[in-house]
Amino acid sequence: MVKIRPGLLGLCALAALLAACSSQPTLNTDHSPQEAAGQTLFTRHCAACHSLNADTVIVGPPLAGIATQAQQRVVGMDASTYLHQSIMQPSAYLVEGFSDLMPPTLGQVLSPEEVDALVAYMLTLHE
Repeated sequence: MVKIRPGLLGLCALAALLAACSSQPTLNTDHSPQEAAGQTLFTRHCAACHSLNADTVIVGPPLAGIATQAQQRVVGMDASTYLHQSIMQPSAYLVEGFSDLMPPTLGQVLSPEEVDALVAYMLTLHE
């Protein structure tokens, strides 16, 4: 027989609640195959630091509404170009109030097709 201490039970319940309320995106079946691949990549490579909830900061800036924000970040640069550059050279455009903590090697870890898929997914994230 396993004996569970009351404090441990509460801790397990809290862990389950936090897991259920995490900022991990749920898979959206309305995406194109490229966007769906990008969503999977986001979950794997980005969601540990970037929330999809505008009110939740994990480490990096929340990415809720990034498709809209990316169009306005750099004058003369479209959202797709901005997002590509932000992945390939993360220190190029830092969001005010956030440190330069994004791994500079993400663009080397992902293939060009994966970067395109990740950008395609992020372009679906409107406010």
